[in-house]
Amino acid sequence: MEENEHFGEEPTGRNDARQKSSGQRIQNDKATVRLPMLMGITLAGGMLIGATFFGGAKSLNNIGRGYTKYREILQLIENNYVDTVNTDELVDFSINKMLEKLDPHTAYMNPQEAVAARSQLEGGFDGIGVEFNIYKDTVYVVTPLAGGPSETAGIQSGDKIIRVNETDLTGSKVDNAKVFQTLRGKRGTEVKLTIVRKGDAEPKVYTVTRDRIPTYSVDAAYMVDNKTGYIKVNRFSETTYDEFKTALSSLKQQGMSQLMLDLRNNPGGYMDRATSIADEFISGNKLLVYTDGKDNRYDRQTYARIAGQFEEGALVVLIDEGSASASEIVAGALQDHDRALIAGRRSFGKGLVQMPVQLSDGSELRLTISRYFTPSGRSIQKPYVPGQAGDYEHELEQRSKRGEYFIADSIKNDPSKKFKTDAGRVVYGGGGITPDYFIPRDSSWQTNYLVQLYGKNIIREFAMEYANDNRKKLEKMPFAEFNKTVIINDEQMNRLVKDATAQGVKFNEKEYIRSKNYIRTQVKALIARYVYQKNNKGGQNNEFFQVLGDSDDTYQKALKLFDRANKLEQGTYTYNTPERK
Repeated sequence: MEENEHFGEEPTGRNDARQKSSGQRIQNDKATVRLPMLMGITLAGGMLIGATFFGGAKSLNNIGRGYTKYREILQLIENNYVDTVNTDELVDFSINKMLEKLDPHTAYMNPQEAVAARSQLEGGFDGIGVEFNIYKDTVYVVTPLAGGPSETAGIQSGDKIIRVNETDLTGSKVDNAKVFQTLRGKRGTEVKLTIVRKGDAEPKVYTVTRDRIPTYSVDAAYMVDNKTGYIKVNRFSETTYDEFKTALSSLKQQGMSQLMLDLRNNPGGYMDRATSIADEFISGNKLLVYTDGKDNRYDRQTYARIAGQFEEGALVVLIDEGSASASEIVAGALQDHDRALIAGRRSFGKGLVQMPVQLSDGSELRLTISRYFTPSGRSIQKPYVPGQAGDYEHELEQRSKRGEYFIADSIKNDPSKKFKTDAGRVVYGGGGITPDYFIPRDSSWQTNYLVQLYGKNIIREFAMEYANDNRKKLEKMPFAEFNKTVIINDEQMNRLVKDATAQGVKFNEKEYIRSKNYIRTQVKALIARYVYQKNNKGGQNNEFFQVLGDSDDTYQKALKLFDRANKLEQGTYTYNTPERK
């Protein structure tokens, strides 16, 4: 699982709250490599906001003997061990090994990891506000963020950043971590960028004053047609609910009467943001979710409490194996109350609640304190064996081997964990949310050749050059006209292949043919993003997703499910999960 990241200066292969894509070129140090794994097991999850950690006398008595022994061993190592050792590293290692005996989502982070982890769910960060791409060992500006300090200073799309202050940013040692380290910093501080711009004879130095750069979690919110709205949420962060309310209101004003909510690859986040969004769809004071822990300190029941903006109207929710925790809270509540038709593939299966506890040195413990349950009583948490995290981490791989991503009958729900929705439809606990309507994964376009193109950033670089070369003409063109008339022809595709070959990607004709239409769509979608994104509000990337939707098999099939969603709302939908069609 992967938490969708957003940084102030980011590679286009990881476009924060605007897109997700595989295959970006990454050369990370050890700490950076560990971070995504920590994201997957900690930020995917349902954290209780404002929970307080208390310990009692009984607990202190139980741990006293162990603490004394541990302290003695550390002192013996520090004073008597034959070689010099770093006891801080030993402590961190021992903590991590200890937590392996618990559930897969309890985790420890050192101070640096804790800061990075918290930033993923905050509403912003300090930086210069650009998206960048590393191509041919060079840092290219993909686009300065609208209204950000880089745009104000005059930085343009296509600029090469060759130096930051006195630090060179060229050569084989340039990676994402180095770019983040040099470009990010405290707001109000200045940074000097040495820029090489196409057409200029000499480099120029631009002084940029760092500022607060907002992050966004609603990727897209647009009208598919005159009655169908589409909203994509990539995570549940501080600002998600406010972003969502604004998007929902805007679509309603445009005449929306039915909605597709896309939670695919959304790994979760804050539980209260998830329940607030569910409350926008569910009427009355129905139960949305409840938690149950060792004792009642962390038990909570959350009910609908507001008159939501969309309590009536057909609703289709898209999920997949990357939808976890807070995403499952939303999908589970809507499914149990027969409010939405859930479509796609079985969700991840994370039903454990973590409480963040900051330690004295700035490190952090994400401690599992309870389980959450959907209104019907389902625990979504998939099975795990304490101490066997490897098996848990490979569970998604096992689904693939069973054929679950392609055949609905491969989903093996536990018959002993059978529950019923308000209308009496059968749903299952113990392993994620099983969709009402199964849509298989479309992998026909996935090839190793495509992976290599992403790895070298060929597709993004080609799209950026196209957008820059044709920007004046394209910016005068309404998006509807662009979407209808702009086609990436064979001549342009051949040029892309030639660029790839020059960068060491060996041509494979068979694989290229399989991926060709997908590559065309990706190039066109990225061009649309580079040209039209500045016209969007709240960090949305509507044009990008509208272009992608034309070749998104799950999206296209889901658009045909609103008749079923209408029947569900009217109480005449009788299928049990999942419908095999």
